[in-house]
Amino acid sequence: MAENDQVDEKKLSAAARLFDVRRVIGGLFVVYGVIVTLIGLFDSQAEIDKAEGVRINLWMGLGMLVLGLLFLLWLRLNPPKTPDPSDLDTDDDRPPAH
Repeated sequence: MAENDQVDEKKLSAAARLFDVRRVIGGLFVVYGVIVTLIGLFDSQAEIDKAEGVRINLWMGLGMLVLGLLFLLWLRLNPPKTPDPSDLDTDDDRPPAH
């Protein structure tokens, strides 16, 4: 019985880590940051002149990349807490079925 509880706790912990919003937001910002940074590296002179001499894609891409990495660092330094299995079995709070 204890082995079964340990397996359930591992599944809960993995699910909590997988669906943490910091992972999703950080991952998306990193992916989009890489794409926009690459676009910014290969901007034509016409695109740079259009932005009044600022390589806006490069700077925004780097900013997005830094923000995404900060979210992932936050997740790494402060991982989500595993929910207590006894808190999950609260069927008494549900309204009766119709």
